[in-house]
Amino acid sequence: MPERESHPTDAATDTEPVERRNPALIATAVALPVALVIGIVVAAVIAGRNPAKSPVSLGPVPAPAAASAECTALMAGLPDALGEYTRAELTPPAPAATAAWQPAEGEPLVLRCGLDRPAEFDQASSLQVINGVQWFEISGESAGIDASSWFTVDRGIYVGLTVPRGVGPTPLQEMSDAVSKVLPQKPLDPAPVPNP
Repeated sequence: MPERESHPTDAATDTEPVERRNPALIATAVALPVALVIGIVVAAVIAGRNPAKSPVSLGPVPAPAAASAECTALMAGLPDALGEYTRAELTPPAPAATAAWQPAEGEPLVLRCGLDRPAEFDQASSLQVINGVQWFEISGESAGIDASSWFTVDRGIYVGLTVPRGVGPTPLQEMSDAVSKVLPQKPLDPAPVPNP
């Protein structure tokens, strides 16, 4: 009977255990860094689409009724968004009864409550009714301002909303809804038509 030859590899396999890696562990070790990189890329893209917005600075404007119950109620009921504009932080110290909304890019919408009756608002003024609220518009075009200021004139208190040109009707419609929820309609009080 022939003798069996012994091979060194046979001896090694008989006495030493073979180290095997779990396939699930390998897949996790590969997938985790890939998922982390994808997460960072997605976060960077989202941050690029929604850049951090700077607080809006508002200067003082005479608003003798800013501390009134009407303005307090309106400010408490303001929406977080007006169309594509989202509520903005105001730089302190912000004037009383004011708010702003910012777009992704561009100029903000600015609301002020408790203003004086606009000097231009008289018995001959044309008004626009938007969702049941009567508004008087003062265009900034003659003063070189690329915006219009709209004033509620049928609520017993004057609320002004400054709207950049080309924004569309949505912010005024949504603000009209907010105004009509908390401020009841009252008779108009325009100035007399000036004598020529």
